[in-house]
Amino acid sequence: MKCKVVLRLLALAVLTGAVPTFLVAQAAAKAGTGDVGPQSDFELGDQILLEVEGDTLFTHAFTVGPGPALTLPVIGAIPLTGVRRSEVETYLAQQLGHYMKSAVVHAKVLVRIGVLGEVEHPGFYPLPTGAVMSDALMAAGGPTRDARFKDARIERDGKGLITGSAFQDAVSRGMTIDALGLRAGDRIVVPKQNDTERTVRILGILVTLPVAIYGITRLGH
Repeated sequence: MKCKVVLRLLALAVLTGAVPTFLVAQAAAKAGTGDVGPQSDFELGDQILLEVEGDTLFTHAFTVGPGPALTLPVIGAIPLTGVRRSEVETYLAQQLGHYMKSAVVHAKVLVRIGVLGEVEHPGFYPLPTGAVMSDALMAAGGPTRDARFKDARIERDGKGLITGSAFQDAVSRGMTIDALGLRAGDRIVVPKQNDTERTVRILGILVTLPVAIYGITRLGH
């Protein structure tokens, strides 16, 4: 009964921003309730760009492994269960503090996102979770001249996750990868204009050009 009361108080503290959620997860695990709080945001293949000031051994991009966990030199595996991506810097500073005094830790989560279709350099890119959609597109060189950007979308497992006006809204509002809940393997797809659209555009130019030329010749008189 006492454990349940403690967990309720911790949950309330999280809602008010007083306690990070990973502490609730750890407390739940210790209480033996089987409830480990919120699911981890981390998946296999995610990367954590870690920097420990004054220590080159731990200043590196490390890949998240099974568990999920982060395996560091000398220290070994640090579990990431219940740790949200937004809290990883605080969490790792706490963990590394057990091994080194006054460690100044910086951590940035990188998620491998596909930027495909009509972009200059299609491929998969490790992007910071704080990156906005325009950052992701520019990582691939930006849309091509034939891009149909209004129909760009985000896919997961071959299915539309964020499409149409929802995608355009995410771009215009500057929503981040983390805010959109994207994970490794998700794809930003920019489709190509179809032949009909290109034909209309070319015809528009051909119709406008004689009018412009006529206007110029009239001015010459």
